[in-house]
Amino acid sequence: MRGFLTIAMIAAIGLAGVAQAADINGNWARSDGRARVKIAECGANICATNTWIKPGTPSEKAGDVLVMKVKADADGNYAGSAFDPQRDMSYKITLTVKDSSMTSKGCVLGGLLCKGVDWTRLN
Repeated sequence: MRGFLTIAMIAAIGLAGVAQAADINGNWARSDGRARVKIAECGANICATNTWIKPGTPSEKAGDVLVMKVKADADGNYAGSAFDPQRDMSYKITLTVKDSSMTSKGCVLGGLLCKGVDWTRLN
């Protein structure tokens, strides 16, 4: 019986890691060099807060926040919705994190208009 419990616990731990998405918390730089964000939990959600915006970047400023309600999907990526209070817009969003890179994809109008952005994790 003891051996069965040990095997069951090892199997459960192994399966838990399969569907678990990579950690998105931390500081990220947008690939175009125009923005940096800090991603962290904010209550029951995850928030991406602009920590730096390249001067002259239109319609963005430091302190802007994107509130995300995302969960890990079967492939270990994040999927859900995001709300941009500065623009009063909601999006469908997916986040794919691998090592020190992340790709975010946001869609509006029922998925008719989508945009992807690449990010690099900052140390």
